[in-house]
Amino acid sequence: MSAQTGATMNADTFAQALRSLVARIVPGADRLEGLRRLSGGATLQTWSFDAVGDRLRMPLILRSSPGGPRGAESLSLPAEADLIRALAPSGVPLPSVIHTLVAEDGIGDGFLMTRIEGQTIPRKILRDLEFAAVRPRLVAQFGAVLAAIHAVPSASLPPLPLRSLSITLAKLQHRYQAMGRPSPVFELAFRWLLDRQPAELPHPSLVHGDFRHGNLIIGNDGLRAVLDWEVGHLGDPAEDLAWICLPPWRFGQIDQPVGGLGQREELFSAYQAASGTAVDRERVRYWEAISSLRWGLGCAGMNDWFASGRDPTVERAMIARRVSESELDLMRFFARRP
Repeated sequence: MSAQTGATMNADTFAQALRSLVARIVPGADRLEGLRRLSGGATLQTWSFDAVGDRLRMPLILRSSPGGPRGAESLSLPAEADLIRALAPSGVPLPSVIHTLVAEDGIGDGFLMTRIEGQTIPRKILRDLEFAAVRPRLVAQFGAVLAAIHAVPSASLPPLPLRSLSITLAKLQHRYQAMGRPSPVFELAFRWLLDRQPAELPHPSLVHGDFRHGNLIIGNDGLRAVLDWEVGHLGDPAEDLAWICLPPWRFGQIDQPVGGLGQREELFSAYQAASGTAVDRERVRYWEAISSLRWGLGCAGMNDWFASGRDPTVERAMIARRVSESELDLMRFFARRP
């Protein structure tokens, strides 16, 4: 059987192949219940189901690739699974990977992991009564978890790409030039970044690369899991601290920079307490600028994929329209005092 997933193969064939796989790797499981594709995911698919037997019910997630366009900086799914496995002893809240797909499984690339209950939808986390008690504690939890991520010894990790500040900036310049469409705001951003580029760090750390709402499972007890490690890399810890503070992740709570939940100083204080390392505020501010530019260029790339017909999904179109928002965020950033 060719490498396909539930989006491209017959639904019954997909379910049967998945059922056969689960029966092989989960002792006592003989059927699936509640198989459904979760919402979201412009580049990957996420399937939720329970592996069930007479004395067994195991909540599982299948993370798989539909075979369409993916970001050039994304890890392969097997590499992502290896990274999550390597992080198991770190104290970072994570699902457990129980199987990486191989060709013989007949359902393409991906991996199976345990399902952790909770919420990832930002507007529910920011507004629903269920999360009212935990909301004041989330920013501090984010800081502590980021400190744990950045403290993982690189020697314990599988091979990961290095994305230093200089490498990141060079890649963004190449992406912008490939767009073929001038943007005065992006031009200004590149000039600002090149004029203020700080020195590289001597020792890169593990960086999640996309630490934000949507990739964090929240329960009424707080942060339960960090998901989506597909852009994990070695780099500058300030990148993660900046990324969670970008305007797109505030969802209307514009005066609460950290994911619409709180202030930067609260995040930094929790990070410093957990890591024993002082946060360089100006370095984080620099990464906020480069990250807003990265998001804007990413949105522009989504537009190219959608307009060309390579990926005509609604997710692509919705993200593509946000280029102008990113340009406005950059102008507000440059007008803001340090």
